[in-house]
Amino acid sequence: MKVQKGQLPSTGKIVWFVLDRNYKPIKPILSYISYLASLNRSSKSLKTYAYNLKLYWEYLDRYSIDWKSITLEQLSGFIHWLRRPEYDPLVISIEPKTSKRAESTINNIITVVCQFIEYHQRLNNIHSCVDTTIERPASARKFKGLLHHISQSKAFYGNLLRVKESKPFPGCFTPEQVQKIISGCNNRRDRFFISLLYESGIRVGEALGLRHEDIVSDGKLNRISIIARANNHEDASVKNYAQRTVDVPVSILKLYYDYYIYDYPEIIDCDYVFVNLYSSEVEIGSPMTYNGVYSLCRSLEKRTRIQKITPHLFRHTHATELIRSKWDMSYVKERLGHKHIQTTIDTYVHLIDEDIREAFDKYIENKKEC
Repeated sequence: MKVQKGQLPSTGKIVWFVLDRNYKPIKPILSYISYLASLNRSSKSLKTYAYNLKLYWEYLDRYSIDWKSITLEQLSGFIHWLRRPEYDPLVISIEPKTSKRAESTINNIITVVCQFIEYHQRLNNIHSCVDTTIERPASARKFKGLLHHISQSKAFYGNLLRVKESKPFPGCFTPEQVQKIISGCNNRRDRFFISLLYESGIRVGEALGLRHEDIVSDGKLNRISIIARANNHEDASVKNYAQRTVDVPVSILKLYYDYYIYDYPEIIDCDYVFVNLYSSEVEIGSPMTYNGVYSLCRSLEKRTRIQKITPHLFRHTHATELIRSKWDMSYVKERLGHKHIQTTIDTYVHLIDEDIREAFDKYIENKKEC
């Protein structure tokens, strides 16, 4: 089985097909992907759904399971298979085995599969009655909003197959490392790109989707507009359609103007801010790609000898510095474009722990003085 990029004849929208061993689209998956495409899901999301459903179909094929008669027990077996593809339900290992995939990855795959099953259940294509939802009281929620008392008697629904996740903080760069990475850039575009990620905290897809009209400076305000566009190259998208305006320091605008004046190709049919500057596998002036960004990160690792440089780590570094400078979490949420403030709190809870430790150390010092 394989995933193949294609185009819907009816709409012309780019979608991703899952092909069987005879290189024919698997119809149940095609039906679901087409449905998602009609809801204007991004091409990047459709690609993720296709690869997740490909894994599901490989599991069904391996154990000769009819997709129309799937059971909860078989879905549970799918989780074991995702952890260890060599999984055999008839063999119980007495030694602990390392999971091939992270818990968060497994949960994402299971969510897609459950949505796929629900879609076909509503179409009466699945004969079995598989219900993976579990009812929980509203009081079990971690985050309780201002109006929680109004809805506290109501229940919310979770996924019975959800795996418990461990969420270690991914880390962040020190100020010295950031400066070393920026100094390791070979051209103005790369210096501007890395500096923008660090100073704004925007996602890599949001940066790649920037147009010149999105950068505004009128002497008093220096801002970047994050706008969700459906026709971005390589689906450089705005997650959750979190359109917003991000203030940036004047130094970022100076880097932008230097790049635009001295390095930006003169005659190109493109209004993207970040474009290819050199003729390699892609045309000069064509929009910068995700692969181009990750290639830049690998090059910077070699030049600076700083390991695991990723564009998302600059976002974490920016947020960490904001919180350490006593920014309110609600402001950080808006700047990062998080959909829920609980996401911001859960991601950066390590900073709260550090504050508690610092406060405790001060308490001990004051106690000694007394």
